Amino acid sequence: MLRLGNRLGRATFPVVVLLVALAHGSPAQARCQDSPKPRVDWTGCSKPQLMLSKDDLTGAVFTKAALTGTEFVGAKLAGAKLEDAEISHARFDGADLSGADLTKAVGWRASFAKANLEKANLSVANMSRASFAQARLAGANLTKSEMNRSDFTGADLSGVDMSKAELARVIFSNAKVTGVNFSFANLSRARLSGADLSEVQMGGTHLYQTQLDGADLSRTAGLKQAQLDLACGTKTTKLPPGLTAPKGWPCVEEDD
Repeated sequence: MLRLGNRLGRATFPVVVLLVALAHGSPAQARCQDSPKPRVDWTGCSKPQLMLSKDDLTGAVFTKAALTGTEFVGAKLAGAKLEDAEISHARFDGADLSGADLTKAVGWRASFAKANLEKANLSVANMSRASFAQARLAGANLTKSEMNRSDFTGADLSGVDMSKAELARVIFSNAKVTGVNFSFANLSRARLSGADLSEVQMGGTHLYQTQLDGADLSRTAGLKQAQLDLACGTKTTKLPPGLTAPKGWPCVEEDD
């Protein structure tokens, strides 16, 4: 009888543990139920269409979280972790994302207008058709990111690393791009009209029909004649020593 009782005790112990766990909720479930606050951990949680404007979320962890359509307008997100997060259609207008990690985040049509993204990491992120109008991104890392058709009008991109990034049809009107690294990036049909491209790295940059009307390329690094021949400039475009304006300038941008 004693042996039978021991066997029954061992068999029922896992069941008791399971019932206790279900009663109290798993750690993951409890974490997703936590209220928004500094350093909150919502790793892998589904939090779409929340209203978190002006909330203090400093150092929060949103790794692999679903935040589609969530409002972060004016929120404090300095040092936040958003790696692999889904933030499409989310709004970060005026938010503080300085030093935030958005590696591999997906943010189609997200808005970062007037946001602080200084020294943020957006490498390998997909932010196509997003707005960064008047945002501050000095020192940010956008290597291998996809920013096709995004808007950087009036943004501060000083010293940003955009090497190997997809930047087709991106708008850089009135943006500060001094010291940007565009090495091996795709700038097809991007708009850099009137831009001061001093100290910009352009080695291997694809410039098919890139709009350079009035741009100053006189102090760019790595630019070759073959690249320039694909671009669209005018007589007001300033070129580096040794390079000449293509015979086809000014050119007409194609529709496709």
